[in-house]
Amino acid sequence: MSSSSPLTVDLLRFNTCGSVDDGKSTLIGRLLYDSKSLMEDQLEALERSADLTGGGQINLANLTDGLRAEREQGITIDVAYRYFATPRRKFIIADTPGHVQYTRNMVTGASTANLSIVLVDARLGVIEQSRRHTCIASLLRIPHLVVAVNKMDLVGWSEERFHEIRANFEGFLPRLDIKDVKFIPMSALNGDNVVDPSSHTPWYAGPTLLGHLEGVHIGSDWNLDGFRFPVQWVNRPNRPQDTQWHDFRGISGQIAGGIIRVGQTVMILPSGLKTTVQEIWTMDGPLEQAFCPQSITLRLAHDVDVSRGDTVIGLSSMPGVSSELRARVCWMNTRPLQAGRKYFLKHTTQTVQAVVTSIENRLNISDFEAEIGPRELTVNDLGEIRLRTSRPLVFDAYSVNRLTGSFILIEPGSNQTVGAGMLFPPTEAIKPEYTDFAI
Repeated sequence: MSSSSPLTVDLLRFNTCGSVDDGKSTLIGRLLYDSKSLMEDQLEALERSADLTGGGQINLANLTDGLRAEREQGITIDVAYRYFATPRRKFIIADTPGHVQYTRNMVTGASTANLSIVLVDARLGVIEQSRRHTCIASLLRIPHLVVAVNKMDLVGWSEERFHEIRANFEGFLPRLDIKDVKFIPMSALNGDNVVDPSSHTPWYAGPTLLGHLEGVHIGSDWNLDGFRFPVQWVNRPNRPQDTQWHDFRGISGQIAGGIIRVGQTVMILPSGLKTTVQEIWTMDGPLEQAFCPQSITLRLAHDVDVSRGDTVIGLSSMPGVSSELRARVCWMNTRPLQAGRKYFLKHTTQTVQAVVTSIENRLNISDFEAEIGPRELTVNDLGEIRLRTSRPLVFDAYSVNRLTGSFILIEPGSNQTVGAGMLFPPTEAIKPEYTDFAI
């Protein structure tokens, strides 16, 4: 067997957010254009489009604003994903809407991000939507934040204005849980400090946006403390002609936290059965160890009862197991969330029935204070709720593990996703000795 090694290609997921017309789509277009990440047909389509300005400049926002309604209104409505790479790193960009009406789309696009870029129009400064999206980035536990002070050319590249906006942000950032924050002055339209340094900001000694994206450290963003492996399916290759796989029985899925090694003792929840890891497989062959977020197949030393929805864990840093949950939820449906409503709750690889037992509070984005005991949560509201599920969930606090600490609520009948939730810490973690019997 070959030993595992860190992923050879570093991947950074980031999203852009901010208010309407702060330049999010233009910034992404500029990144793609100046980093030479566009195909020839994309360049030709831009040049042929009717969206050339009077000065002959290509409308870079059209690289992400693909919907006709978006181009007609000049706003982003849906989340647009774009991919590009430099010699140092690969990137997945989520261009999220700035309009308050589409806050739920911003939550969707930012949910898997390592880094969030909040754009601020230098003329307008910090407005409510700037604070809202920064707050959401904090609630989603996005570890890295860039405040891109855009359209600096329209305020004469004023160093004083840049520091005024920075001071405004730093006035409320201590109330949020974001530790890595970078402020960059730029002009997305003209490309200043996006890919190349700008001669207009001799007073700014920091990196360009692309330079920061290439260099930001994300290796410690994944939770590597407690092993979590939600089972996606049981792997029984149907290859009778191949004796090597005749008796193969593995469990497949994506590691949601921690590191696993051959010979390590693991526990299967909710049954509590213990066994050891006999082999670790990927499509490229066997490994001695694997880590989050790799997709693997585990072959266990014993044929224990395990199926989709179960969770394999290590015996350190134990999770909680409960059907009584407390969570913060972003409500995405026009039909309000009210206590007593029943939904399907999807958590990792399982879906269970759930009922909302109470609505504890609603977050006021303007002052970050909790409004206690609201009757309901309406579309785009953020609030704390309590739920009861038909089957106990194996989970961690969202602050500890974003993968095992998150869920979505699905409306029965329509099958629409109506809410995205972030779980609070369990009242009590299970004990390592919890088991029906040890093998």
